[in-house]
Amino acid sequence: MVGALLLTFLFVIGFVAFRGCNRVSPDVRPDHVDYRSQVGFAQQDGATLAYPAHLPTGWYATRVDFEAGTRPELGISLLTPDQYVGIRQSPRSIAELLSAYVDSKPSAGPSVTVDGGLVRRWATWTDAGGDVALSARWHHESLLVFGTVPLADLEQLASSLTDAPQQPAP
Repeated sequence: MVGALLLTFLFVIGFVAFRGCNRVSPDVRPDHVDYRSQVGFAQQDGATLAYPAHLPTGWYATRVDFEAGTRPELGISLLTPDQYVGIRQSPRSIAELLSAYVDSKPSAGPSVTVDGGLVRRWATWTDAGGDVALSARWHHESLLVFGTVPLADLEQLASSLTDAPQQPAP
């Protein structure tokens, strides 16, 4: 009986070792999305959208959500080398956006002024988990720039927001 248990144990250890040596870990990397082309298509349909003219080095878009209408809604998800950032343009209130993307009760901070961009004056927000956000009103829409990066990085991104016509890629 002991011999059979020992043989079973050795078989299981051998199988686990064999699988461990021959297993290939999948290479999981988020897709890089051409957000400017998607903005260009929406603009061709008449949407006025706020989007980053450029991204800081190492940042890239992973997702674009767009809801057409007389008051369109745009969401752009971005990754930095090690953090997450989001941009939302919405007819919803800033309080609704903060609750959905930052925290149900974020703490208000001092307002900041950014050079360039569509909006110069932004409200700042933080939550207990380390998320930060900038919010502003633009053309009767709410803008929210938020993420897990330092506030200075969000200010840099907010300063790059534009509504300039964008040509979609062919």
